[in-house]
Amino acid sequence: MSKGYSYPQYKQLNLPLLEKDVLGFWKENSVFKKSIENRYDKETFVFYEGPPSANGMPGIHHVISRSIKDVFCRYKTLQGFKVDRKAGWDTHGLPVELQVEKSLGITKEDIGTKISVEDYNKACRKDVLKFKDKWDELTEKIGYWVDLDNPYVTYDNEYIESVWNLLKRLHDKGYLYKGHTIQPFSPV
Repeated sequence: MSKGYSYPQYKQLNLPLLEKDVLGFWKENSVFKKSIENRYDKETFVFYEGPPSANGMPGIHHVISRSIKDVFCRYKTLQGFKVDRKAGWDTHGLPVELQVEKSLGITKEDIGTKISVEDYNKACRKDVLKFKDKWDELTEKIGYWVDLDNPYVTYDNEYIESVWNLLKRLHDKGYLYKGHTIQPFSPV
């Protein structure tokens, strides 16, 4: 027993109760926050989450991928690193656009005529984080430690400019080339 804490004894294994107790203990004692603060002077390992899109409900495949991500971060923590875990939200892409166009009853051809580009972008920004509260709830419930209070969001200008800056640097080094892709994209 460390620092006066006694671990509860369970007469019968009750996983939902155990889960609730552990999550409650972590929250009450700010364990995630302390795992970073206690290593403030240690070598850092920074993890930027490959961001999900919160315009849809999370599924079991997200639980699996987040569990794997969390294992790596906890392992690095156990190795003594200060592990900053940065959450993120993917706010770009065809799935978001198609969902908004369906909800507005428009097509790509209507953008700029029936709806302004500005209003279309506003609708996309509003819709893209529609299920963020569900994602945050799931994140906490599965015990995935990531900084949800300060996420990077791919529609923020700071993020966009950083990507353009990196692309420019890659171009300057001759690492970019014209190729072929099968990924869907929207020229709009």
